Amino acid sequence: QVQLVESGGGSVQAGGSLRLSCAASGNPYSRTDMGWFRQAPGKEREGLAAIDRDRTVTYADSVKGRFTISQDNAKNTLYLQMNSLKPEDTAMYYCAARPGRLSAIPPPRLRPNNFPYWGQGTQVTVSS
Repeated sequence: QVQLVESGGGSVQAGGSLRLSCAASGNPYSRTDMGWFRQAPGKEREGLAAIDRDRTVTYADSVKGRFTISQDNAKNTLYLQMNSLKPEDTAMYYCAARPGRLSAIPPPRLRPNNFPYWGQGTQVTVSS
C-alpha cells in the first residue's frame, strides 16, 4: 500500500508559477515509480510527467519545457515545478505511484491505468 498526499495547488495568473508536492508513505519510496497527472472538468485524466526509481524522467509534449518533475528520496516527496502557466493548465492535479517498474511496460507509459495508487488531488486554477 502507498499513501499519497498532494499540496501546493492554488490560483495564479497566466505566466505565473506553482510548485506541487506529493508526500508518500507506505511502500519504500526508493522502489516506487511516480507520476503526475491532471484532469480538467469534462476531460480525461492526462499524464504529465513520470520519474522512475533510476531517476529516468518522461514528459508529455503538452508540458515539456514548462514543467519539471523531481523528487527528494530523503523526504519521500515528489515535486512538480510548473512555470509559464496557461489558463488551459487549469485542472485537478494528482500524483500517482507504481511499485512495479514503469520501464517494464510498453509505451505509452504515462497512462492512468499504469499507476495503482493515487492521491486525492490538488486544484490549480490559472486566470488570464
